[in-house]
Amino acid sequence: QVQLVESGGGLVQAGGSLRLSCAASGRIFSIDRMGWYRQGPGNERDLVATITSGGSTNYADSVKGRFTISRDNAKNMVYLQMNSLKPDDTAVYYCNARIRGSSLYYQYWGQGTQVTVSS
Repeated sequence: QVQLVESGGGLVQAGGSLRLSCAASGRIFSIDRMGWYRQGPGNERDLVATITSGGSTNYADSVKGRFTISRDNAKNMVYLQMNSLKPDDTAVYYCNARIRGSSLYYQYWGQGTQVTVSS
């Protein structure tokens, strides 16, 4: 069974920084794309950033220049460095990964970690 576990959320003032981490564990043969999504109150779950196994990244326009996604392939981990945080960044942040356990790739989600930015 594959699990994704996020950590690093919390309460921060506007302009501050947080670093989210996500660890993938279980029966993992390979991991393709990893990413972060977020869901604010009353909103849909939206893409924040993704990174391929080769290191190519993609960001939502709202976080470009402020957030940085990275990964450690040896540790099966993905990170999200969030700087210059704004109250609009308040949301539950979810880790996502496309993981091959045996012959097929499946999408997996973490349980989410709350990020709250106060003004």
